[in-house]
Amino acid sequence: MDIGTLRGLGTALVLIAFVGMLIWVFSSKRKKSFDEAANLPFDDEPESRKRDDKASRSKNE
Repeated sequence: MDIGTLRGLGTALVLIAFVGMLIWVFSSKRKKSFDEAANLPFDDEPESRKRDDKASRSKNE
């Protein structure tokens, strides 16, 4: 096995990984998850803070 064969196998492996990533990224099953992640910067408060605020309000009442 010479260096050319190893480089060819490495290239084939990277190509297979790239195609796998493309299928994963453009899968319709992942759309909801990616849309939620894309809107995270526009979220006013983190979920943990919302839960903490609700818990503190319920204790005060």
